[in-house]
Amino acid sequence: MNKKTFKHARKFHKWLGYLLALQILAWLLGGLVMSAIPLDKVHGKHLATKALSKSFTQADYPTSLDNITSQVANPTQILFEAFLTTPIITVISNTEQQSFNALTGRPFEAPTKIQITTNAKAHLLIDAQVISTTLLKKGTREVGYKTNVWQVQFDDLLSTTLYLAASNGKVVTIRSTLWRIFDFFWMLHIMDYDEREDFNNPLLISFAATSVLFCLSGILLLIKNIRLKRLISIKSKNKSK
Repeated sequence: MNKKTFKHARKFHKWLGYLLALQILAWLLGGLVMSAIPLDKVHGKHLATKALSKSFTQADYPTSLDNITSQVANPTQILFEAFLTTPIITVISNTEQQSFNALTGRPFEAPTKIQITTNAKAHLLIDAQVISTTLLKKGTREVGYKTNVWQVQFDDLLSTTLYLAASNGKVVTIRSTLWRIFDFFWMLHIMDYDEREDFNNPLLISFAATSVLFCLSGILLLIKNIRLKRLISIKSKNKSK
């Protein structure tokens, strides 16, 4: 290749570097952060548990299963659960899930704010106090925009937040500052600045393709430099003879 080709390659590489510098830094920094924080910490497993160990026995679920399942169309799964001191039977179908009071056989009444707060504290694994308990008609992106959820915030250093279903008080998800940091760098990593879920978005593909060109132009310049050094070395040897 002639000098003109390498000159263009050098300019091309330089401008690609300017274009990609911040995003490559974001990729590297994001990779470092996401690999440094264990996923179980991100998911908040050390902060709270989604399910409590049940102390109920079969005798605590005296209601008729036939009566309960007849109230749900095409049931596919039955779960024996509990909310605080109340045994619950949850029936799941392809289109819905409904919880029933296992003592009365009637639909489980939605928990009150006080009950939700008490349940959230029961699931907590750390020493923290409740700051607020808020019913959200539509949750934030932290909870996947789920509707009718309670948001219970605690005063610990990681700002632990539990989201519970308004219908039955079950813990939907656990969030904290660690999750929010991870989520921020995940957004930068995949370049989806809206929903942060599309790993195949055009912006990411474009920058990835440009990064490949940046590497290829860099390899081309490296080859040029190696050839140039060899040429200088040969000339130096010839002069010394």
